[in-house]
Amino acid sequence: MPRWRSLGGALFRVLAVWAVASLTLLVLAALLPDFQLQSAGGDSLTRTALAAALGAGAFGLLSALVWPVLVRALLLVPALVLGLLVFVLNGSLLLLALDLIPAGQGRAAPQTAVIVAAAMSAASSATSAFLAVRNDDAYHRRLVRLAGRRRTRAAPRPDTPGTLFLQLDGLGHDLLREATRGERPLMATVARWIGDTHHLTPWRTDWSSQTGASQLAILHGSNEDLPAFRWYEKDTGTLVVSNRPSSAAELQRRAVERTGDGGLLAHDGASRGNLFSGGADQVALVMSVAARRGRHNRSRAGYFAYFSDPANATRTAVSFGAEVVREIVQSLRSRLRRELPRVKRGGLYPVIRAFATVVERDVVVAAVIGDLLAGRRAVYADLVGYDEVAHHSGPAHRDTHQVLRGLDRVVALIAKAARHAPRPYRIVLLSDHGQSHGPTFLERYGLSLGDLVRAGCGLPVPRRAGRTPSGAEAREAARAALHRPEGARGDRSTTQPVVLASGNLGLVSFPDVPGRITREELDRRHPALLGTLANHPGIGFLLVRSAAHGPVVLGPAGAEHHLDTGRITGRDPLAPFGAGAAEAVRRTARFPHTADLMVNSAYDPATGAVHAFEEQIGSHGGLGGAQSHAFLLWPAELTPPAPEGRALTGAEAVHRVLRRWLREADGPQQPVGPAQDTARRRAATPDGVPPPDQG
Repeated sequence: MPRWRSLGGALFRVLAVWAVASLTLLVLAALLPDFQLQSAGGDSLTRTALAAALGAGAFGLLSALVWPVLVRALLLVPALVLGLLVFVLNGSLLLLALDLIPAGQGRAAPQTAVIVAAAMSAASSATSAFLAVRNDDAYHRRLVRLAGRRRTRAAPRPDTPGTLFLQLDGLGHDLLREATRGERPLMATVARWIGDTHHLTPWRTDWSSQTGASQLAILHGSNEDLPAFRWYEKDTGTLVVSNRPSSAAELQRRAVERTGDGGLLAHDGASRGNLFSGGADQVALVMSVAARRGRHNRSRAGYFAYFSDPANATRTAVSFGAEVVREIVQSLRSRLRRELPRVKRGGLYPVIRAFATVVERDVVVAAVIGDLLAGRRAVYADLVGYDEVAHHSGPAHRDTHQVLRGLDRVVALIAKAARHAPRPYRIVLLSDHGQSHGPTFLERYGLSLGDLVRAGCGLPVPRRAGRTPSGAEAREAARAALHRPEGARGDRSTTQPVVLASGNLGLVSFPDVPGRITREELDRRHPALLGTLANHPGIGFLLVRSAAHGPVVLGPAGAEHHLDTGRITGRDPLAPFGAGAAEAVRRTARFPHTADLMVNSAYDPATGAVHAFEEQIGSHGGLGGAQSHAFLLWPAELTPPAPEGRALTGAEAVHRVLRRWLREADGPQQPVGPAQDTARRRAATPDGVPPPDQG
């Protein structure tokens, strides 16, 4: 009886969706002049309805049979292009379906076919979703199909709970508190969790407060020798950028080699939308494996799993278009209101924003739901929409409020899906960093960090930069230090410094000097440079290595902080950046690939503002303000992340906490080898130092 009842319910849902699709075709045929379901001489209502039913049935069959093949064939097409092709492919399937109507009654202009196909897919999807909500089994099957997962009914139910780590990229601790307060909070679901089922704990990032450094340490236990989001490696002459596939793969390889451990997700784990895999077998939209091609590379499979359902593809494509329009309207409104600070938001940015806030979100959420229904032990997923919008609109701007509401709905959807999973799930929300606001360095001072460095080296700079007070002062100081006559041009034969930006953290390297240049050598080659940078009002401090004193932090008016000895001359340049700044800078100073000069922008403790060296009014990557303060929102049944009164500092410490929580979920531990035992004992201690062996 249960089997026949299930088959009867499935047949009812198919007939209901078919009926709605047929009715949609009839309505559109009456409204759209370029779409017809009647022959030239006219037909009766019965024949027209029959044509609509046949057309809807043919379109449904083609969507079910042909669409997955088309999507799999287009897996090598970039995801953005695939999203835009959804409309064209769907319209083509409708034209083919109309040609299959026996009497030849169906006709549509190509552009009209795209509209009709989108409307039919949306109506069918809405009907299917409504019917699924009324039936737990159907709802479960639909969620599985969204992520392309299959699980047999006879699969055993795990005895231990699974854990989902959901990263809200770029959302700082203080901003989360604001978004969950009041009678009508922006994030209502998260607000209900705080203080009820979950506890909120802040944690401080490393000096490099960005996704590459934080996520590599969280997933693989180490972000050693990762000084910024992008940096220049002299020994190989390569530029490393954390979100490039080749760079992400190399960084992950180095971390695994350093720790001797596969990663947080190495045992029955899934990694979704991340820069790194965490050792997971199941990956989708993971940058560190995106460059590989082979049967075992499943990073792009997330797109196939989602877009193989034409209803999902159509819904996402429509939302994608709406998000592009929304960004254009919001950008125009910002310009008309003369809001400051403001950065340019034209070009491809509306498309990039729509991809981050719609396409990537939908694919990642579908994959996560499939992981939950498959009963995986550990899942780590990253939702990047807020971070992308906050860079261009500002961390607390009204444009980001809508993104936060959308993230809250995603959290609610995933929590609802978890109730249908074969095992209970503990959902941990966390962020990898926050964001600090403020006008860009270029907007505030009229020249870039690269311009300022070149001027301080006595090299030619653009006329625009040379006319600014900062640029003019730096050029004159360089000429005086080099004993050049006023108005002399710089030496074009001098090797150009490499200047890179990572939020409000700048990196300056001199490729012609092997190893890290010393302060003494720098003063000899470019005697005005250090003073120019240290005394600029937009720069908070810079790090340089001294042959005599080791790593030294320089500030304005001759201020110095010798990191090895703790000796401070003048006012401590690190004082405005709060407790922990000196240790964060000291740790980075020992990295082999730290740049010759590490430059951190000025920070105003009263307003929390920094000056990004990139075109971002919401930035992260250095020290100063909310960017360094991330959060952990963890279920109350787990042990606290750190002892009471002790701050949680560094992404590596977060990795140890997440490891401990996974062990708590697993219950009694099985015997392990010496290397794994050392790692586990290290993870079990708050400071990461393994206790001495017993016996």
